[in-house]
Amino acid sequence: MPVSPALRLVLDSNALVANWRWLAAQGAGAACGAAVKAEAYGLGAAAVVERLARAGCRDFFVATWDEAERLGALPQGTALSVLHGVREADLGIAKVLDVRPVLNSPEQVARWKEIAPDRPCDVMVDTGMNRLGLSPEQAVSDLLAGLRIETLMSHLACADDQAHPMNEAQLAAFIALKGRIAARRYSLANSAGICAGAGYVFDLTRPGISLYGGIQRAEGEGHIRSVVQPEAEVLQLRDVPVGDTIGYGATFTAPHAMRVAILNLGYADGYLRCFTAMAAHGRPTRPARCWGVYRWT
Repeated sequence: MPVSPALRLVLDSNALVANWRWLAAQGAGAACGAAVKAEAYGLGAAAVVERLARAGCRDFFVATWDEAERLGALPQGTALSVLHGVREADLGIAKVLDVRPVLNSPEQVARWKEIAPDRPCDVMVDTGMNRLGLSPEQAVSDLLAGLRIETLMSHLACADDQAHPMNEAQLAAFIALKGRIAARRYSLANSAGICAGAGYVFDLTRPGISLYGGIQRAEGEGHIRSVVQPEAEVLQLRDVPVGDTIGYGATFTAPHAMRVAILNLGYADGYLRCFTAMAAHGRPTRPARCWGVYRWT
């Protein structure tokens, strides 16, 4: 049988936990959750939940009910929320899983009141991003009456830019909602919002990409660590003379004589053509997705 090329992602458990702990420490005493949707950004949701739960994380977020089902039994003392709410197609599974929906529309609120009026839920209110969520007007009407709201949340659109006026506008809108809608906890800050200041963190923060190595703001430099290291087989070594170009579009010109490696890695593995010049200049690149072996260290 032919031997498969050595192509894998090495996933660093210590870096993952260190990122969560650093983000938690920026939260001014707020609880720090973790977004593990899309298989924890491709790294394996079950493994990430296990490691972060051991580190102290108690609140996890997936996008859909099938993601929740695939996670199976959660570590003791943790809770899971489904960000996309509860669709008509989700009613069967929503009745049996001990998971909270994040209700995003009047239709979802009505469904939850019908199937589980005594169970807690979360509620998303849109404060300016125009993504999922009730409008503020809907949220402060009688629509939510009778719900057991665990977490009232919204999502920041521009927190990676400290000076963007949307940040203060969304914060003011959320504070106004907090004063009118009863919930056990309130949550506004995503990965970038955690570093926007103590006023943004409320009771619970919800980091996502920064857990996995994405640096959304300058404060994360030197603290947020890369969790993913791709490894690929070297197929060939080439000696490139000064002045020769490398790759499609001749985007890189060798400034001096160079030895370069040709890797067994391509588009199907998530290594995109737009990475070409970055790789040639020696800056780090990370495949968005990698077919092969995932190995935690």
